[in-house]
Amino acid sequence: MVFRQIFALAIKEFLALLRDKRSRFVIIGPPIIQLLVFGFAASYDLNNVPVAIYNEDLGGASRELVSHIEGSPNFEVIAYIDHDSEVAPLIDNRDVLLVLHLGQYFSSDLLLGNSASLQVILDGRNSNTAMMAMNYLNSIVLDYNLSWLASRGKSGAFATLQTRAWYNDNLQSNWFIVPGIVGLLTLLVTLLVTSLSVAREREAGTFDQLLVTPLRPMEILIGKAIPGIVIGLLEATLIIVVMVVLFEIPLRGSLGALYLGIGLFLLSAVGVGLMISAISVTQQQAVLGAFLFMVPAIVLSGFATPIANMPPFVQWLTYLDPLRYFLVIVRGVTLEGNSYSLLIHQYWPMAIIGFVTLSLAGWLFRHRMY
Repeated sequence: MVFRQIFALAIKEFLALLRDKRSRFVIIGPPIIQLLVFGFAASYDLNNVPVAIYNEDLGGASRELVSHIEGSPNFEVIAYIDHDSEVAPLIDNRDVLLVLHLGQYFSSDLLLGNSASLQVILDGRNSNTAMMAMNYLNSIVLDYNLSWLASRGKSGAFATLQTRAWYNDNLQSNWFIVPGIVGLLTLLVTLLVTSLSVAREREAGTFDQLLVTPLRPMEILIGKAIPGIVIGLLEATLIIVVMVVLFEIPLRGSLGALYLGIGLFLLSAVGVGLMISAISVTQQQAVLGAFLFMVPAIVLSGFATPIANMPPFVQWLTYLDPLRYFLVIVRGVTLEGNSYSLLIHQYWPMAIIGFVTLSLAGWLFRHRMY
């Protein structure tokens, strides 16, 4: 008898889910969308890593090693430089992930039977990517050593790597991950607070009471947005304090530049949250809507995997993600010491996203009042 009742209840729940169009979409749509996004975007493989070659040696040994790198599918040589002054701009502007420097005595040292050193200058802002690129380069140098020794019937002397990582000398993964968590948790809290605001009123039956107040729809919307902004600001501040004090991650740049980015990021997050809340009838729908936005936003932001490794059409999607811009700001301020002028290209896209989402939220709110 009990099992029959449970079975009947299960059948009823299935019918209720299939009868509702929104529930059908939630069951089928999001998993397919997220599968496609994750399948293309979430990749830890590195292909065509941009590198620059600084070769001061004119000997055959150096040319042979460079040819090994040029022939590797993991690396793409985009620049050949001649002076020390050309290294910094390539790393600072993220044009290359690493610069390989061969000294002027590289070939002669190998021919004399001495170990020849190579200098590798890495962009350490993304420590995971830098370490993977180093592993690829180590493999190429090892193959080069074996072929060099075998072709000349020698043993002992071979090329060795000397590594120097900029912005993150010890390649500590926390220095890359923890600043990103500032954006993730701020987005999560702000999105949930704002997405549940209007839906909670509808579900509790108090939404009609709001409509008879003297407040206009836009004023009600602003009132709903303020708690999300304040809570998000406090959340971000708390995480930044913990980041600096507990994890000892440096805050090298302008604090004002960081908080300007936080403010614009919160506006865009609140806009998305209010759009979800205006569409949702129940809190459950609001939570599902927040989840539907949150997970792809994290994947497309470059938090864990480089955006450059994603297919071109997925890279275009990342321009709609405010978290993408905020991660550049928070990591730029903490690791690189960036100020307002260097981050202007991250500010204005978030301002546009915030304006568009807040405008759409206001339009949806007005048209779904009754």
